[in-house]
Amino acid sequence: MTLLAVAVGGRGSVAPAEPVLLADDEALLRGRAAFETLRVYGGRPFRLEDHLERMRGSADRLGISWCNGFEDLAAQALVAAGRPDAVLRLYLTPGREGSGEPVSLALVSSLPTDLEERRARGIALISLLGVRGDAPWLLGGVKSTSYAVNMAAEAEARARGADDALFVRDDGVVLEGPVTNVWWRTDSTLFTPSLELGILAGVTRAAVLDAAPATGLEVREGAYALAELLEADEVFTTSSVREVMPVVRVDDRRFERGSAAQALQGELRKMAS
Repeated sequence: MTLLAVAVGGRGSVAPAEPVLLADDEALLRGRAAFETLRVYGGRPFRLEDHLERMRGSADRLGISWCNGFEDLAAQALVAAGRPDAVLRLYLTPGREGSGEPVSLALVSSLPTDLEERRARGIALISLLGVRGDAPWLLGGVKSTSYAVNMAAEAEARARGADDALFVRDDGVVLEGPVTNVWWRTDSTLFTPSLELGILAGVTRAAVLDAAPATGLEVREGAYALAELLEADEVFTTSSVREVMPVVRVDDRRFERGSAAQALQGELRKMAS
């Protein structure tokens, strides 16, 4: 993705190459910052209010004072970018160490160029050990910039010949991907891990829950073993940027690209239009 525009709280739109954080901002010193990533369709951020609600919850869990005005900040960045379809990222940092003055940012980037090619061929996942997120200090469900483990998991997946990772607990229960929620279909029933497992409450996940009845699918949420997923008819992941992404392999088990992913991708695009 190419960075197209940046807007800073209290400053407005700035040149993408202009520095916007100081060296002692806690986002850099400790990785303590909240963020959201969402798709922009036709100049409109998809479910912006839902993303901001989740971001506010993340900020509260991280102990960061909330800043109002993200809607205006996003609008300024989108005008500066001049792209109807893009990726919008919102950040809230605690600011300089001990200052108590948070910093808000809006970044607009181009969409990844290979999304539709990946959707057409489907992706491969590899299961990796994930961290239990039910203890409050593990910040389950919080979207923070402490993303080193997520990025390391993606790198490990690529090193093993896969496209992405699938986190699984040490007892075999399926959790989520580094930046995705996971789903699988058996007959006309969709299964997905429950939020009670400490996974991220994906905004696109919620959109798929809304869309599923229109496609004739029943959804069940719960704690499911990887072995159950491997017996499914179809697997896919969801995220804001990648939308609905068919999975054609999990570890050594191969899957066909199925009808549910295609139908739900169509419903998601209808919601965004």
